[in-house]
Amino acid sequence: MSLDDDMREALDMFVTEARDLVQGLEEGLLELEDQPAGGETVNAVFRAAHTLKGSSGLFGLRHLVEFTHVVETVLGSVREGQLDVTPGLVSALLPCTDHISAMIEGIAEGRLEPDASQLADGTRLLAGLSPYLDGGAAPAASVATPGAEAAPAEAAWRLGLRFGPDCLRNGMDPLSFLRYLSTIGTVTGVVTDASGLPDAEEMDPESCYLSFDVDLVTAAPKAEIEAVFDFVREDSDIRITPSESQLDAYVRAIRAMPENDRIGDVLVTSGAVTEMEMAEALRVQQERAVREGTQPVPIGEILIEQGIVQRDIVDAALTRQRRTTETRSQDTRTIRIDAARLDKLIDLVGELVIAQSSTGVTPGVSAETSNEAQGEVMRLVDEVRHSALSLRMVPIGTTLRRFERVVRDVSMELGKEVSLTITGGDAEMDKALVERISDPLLHLVRNSLDHGIEPAAERRKHGKTQQGTLRLNAYHDAGNIVIEVADDGCGLDRDRILGKAIERELVAPGTALTDAEVYNLIFEPGFSTAEKVSNLSGRGVGMDVVKRNVTALRGSIEVETTRGIGTTIRIRLPLTLAIIDGFLVGVGPSSFIVPLDRVTECVELPPGPLGRDCMNLRGEVLPFIRLRQLFGIPGEPARRQNVVIVEQSGQRTGLVVDSLLGELQTVIKPLGVLFSRVRCISGSTILGNGEIALILDVGTLIAGHSDREHTRQAVAVG
Repeated sequence: MSLDDDMREALDMFVTEARDLVQGLEEGLLELEDQPAGGETVNAVFRAAHTLKGSSGLFGLRHLVEFTHVVETVLGSVREGQLDVTPGLVSALLPCTDHISAMIEGIAEGRLEPDASQLADGTRLLAGLSPYLDGGAAPAASVATPGAEAAPAEAAWRLGLRFGPDCLRNGMDPLSFLRYLSTIGTVTGVVTDASGLPDAEEMDPESCYLSFDVDLVTAAPKAEIEAVFDFVREDSDIRITPSESQLDAYVRAIRAMPENDRIGDVLVTSGAVTEMEMAEALRVQQERAVREGTQPVPIGEILIEQGIVQRDIVDAALTRQRRTTETRSQDTRTIRIDAARLDKLIDLVGELVIAQSSTGVTPGVSAETSNEAQGEVMRLVDEVRHSALSLRMVPIGTTLRRFERVVRDVSMELGKEVSLTITGGDAEMDKALVERISDPLLHLVRNSLDHGIEPAAERRKHGKTQQGTLRLNAYHDAGNIVIEVADDGCGLDRDRILGKAIERELVAPGTALTDAEVYNLIFEPGFSTAEKVSNLSGRGVGMDVVKRNVTALRGSIEVETTRGIGTTIRIRLPLTLAIIDGFLVGVGPSSFIVPLDRVTECVELPPGPLGRDCMNLRGEVLPFIRLRQLFGIPGEPARRQNVVIVEQSGQRTGLVVDSLLGELQTVIKPLGVLFSRVRCISGSTILGNGEIALILDVGTLIAGHSDREHTRQAVAVG
C-alpha cells in the first residue's frame, strides 16, 4: 500500500490525533477503575475507541480497525450497563491500549500492514477479551491480572561454561550444574572442551581444567538460568547467549516493541540481556571512560565484547532506538498552540511594525520624541519575546498523569496498595523540558514504589494506613518549575547510606558529613543500599543517570527525608531552555553570565579575607571561587574586586570577579560537540557589541570547588 504526498500529510495528522485518543482511552480506563460508576468517563472512552476505529477505516488500516472494533464492543457493553467495570476488565483492556499505541507508532514509521509478531500479540489480547464479549462478567478463572501472559514460549540458549581452576577446590562440581540445568529445561547438546588439560605429570587432581558448551531449550528467562551459576560466577567465565536459531525471534520481538530510546532498556525488555549483565556492562563502560579519558564506548559494543549478546540483536535494538528518536524528534517539531496566544503574538508584531516605522529619521522630530519611539519598540520587542516563548509552554499535567498507569501496574506487581495524588498539573514549562524530564521522573516513581513505600503488613505494624501514598506535585518558584516526587514510606536510612559509602570508599571513615551530603550519595554511580535486587530497581544504575539528566537541563535535585515518615525528592528546572535572565560580570577581558535566579546579592571583596578562599559575610564564613584563577585568565586582577554570591541547593558560595556589568536577558547558544567535555560552562551567548560571553554552570562550579577543597584538605592532613 503506497500513499501520495497529500495522503501522507493526512496520515501524519491522523497519527497525531490517534496518539491523543489512545492516551485519553488509557486515562479513562484508569479513572473508571477508581470510579466504576463514572457515566461520563464511560462515554468518553467509548467515543475515543469509536473515533479511532472510524478514522482508521478512512485510510484502509484494517488491522487497526478490526482490533479496535473488539475493544469498542466491550466498552459498548459497559456503556449499556451489560458489563460491570472490574479490575479484571481494566487489566484486560489496558494491554490493548498498549497494542493500539504500538500499531499507531508502526504506521507513523511507514508500516501500514502488521507483521507476524504484531498479529500474534493482537490474537493473544483479543483472546483475553473474549469472556467479556457476551456482556457478562468473565469467569473467575479467566480474569486477567497485570503482567499475566500466556505460558512463556521455550527458547534455545547457548551456554559457554568456563569454570575456574579452583572450582573443585571450593567444593563445586561442574557436572552438578549440568544435571541441574536439565531440571529447568532440556539439554539438547553438551560439547566438552579439554584443550586446557596439561600433561599428566603436571596435572593437579584438585584443579578443574574442563570447559563446556551447552545447548539448552527452556521456558525459563535468562535471569533464572544465570542464577544457577551464582556460586561460581566470581572465578568462572559464564556466557549465556541466544542460540543462532533464536536470533531471528529476538530481532522480530525487538522490532515489535513499543518505542524506547534507550538501547539498554530495549535489550533487557527483550530478555536477551539481564539487568545484572547490563549493570556490569555499565560499570565497565564507566571505568574504561575514566581510565582512558575518552567518551564512553557505546554500551552495545561493550555487551558484544563481553560475549553477552550477539551483534544481530544489538543492531536490531539500535534500529529500534533510532526509530524512536526520529519519531520523538518529529513530535518535537510539532506542537499544538492555543489560538488566543497566537492571536496575541500576531497583534504584537503588528504594533511592533507600526512602532518601528515611527523611529525612522524624519525631519522636525525632536530627540525626545525619537527616544520615546525607541523605548516603545524595546517594550514591544520584550513582549513579543515573552509571547513567543509562551507558545512553547505546555502544562506538565499531561506528563504527570501518564504515571497513573505506571503506579497501577508496578503496585500490583509488587503486591502493594498505593494511591497516586497529582497536584499542580496546570504549571507550564517548555515542551522540550517536558519530554526530557519524563525518564528521570519514571525512575524516581518506580524507586519510590519499590523501596520507599512499605508492604501493607509492615505499614500496619508501624501504625500507618494499609494504602501508601505517592504524590507528584509541580509549582513555579522564582523563575523555575519545581517537581516533587514524595512518598509516605520508610524514608532513607542515614547510617546505612553512610556505611555503604564508606564500604565502597566513596567517603573516608570518620568524615563529618551533613544530612544533605549523606543523602546526595544515593546519586553516585552504582550506589545502592538494597538488600536484594528486583526487576525494578536496586542495582545502583539509575539514580546517577537521573542526576546527570537533570543537571544537563540546567536543573538541580535535592532530597528531603524523615526516617519512618517518608521521602521527598525535589527537582528544580528552568522554565525554558531558550532564554534566561542573567547577570553579566567581567574578569579581565572575558565576560561571563551568571543565571540570575542563582544570584542572591553582590558585595565588595574585603581587603583581608579570613583564609585562602573564604571571607566574613556579616558573621558568616563564606567560601568563594576566583574565576580568574579557575579559568586561567591572564593579567592582574582589578584593584577593587567584587563577589557575586550564588546559592545552589542551600549552599552559598561567592564568585570573585573584576566588574559587575548588570542584568540582561540571555539567548542561550550551545557550545557544540567540540566543547562537550568543558566543565563549569553550560553554554554561551552573543552580547550586544558582538562579543561572546560564557554562561556559568553554577551547580557544577560549586560541586567542583567542594571536591577540590576536600582533596586539598586530605592532602594537607596526609
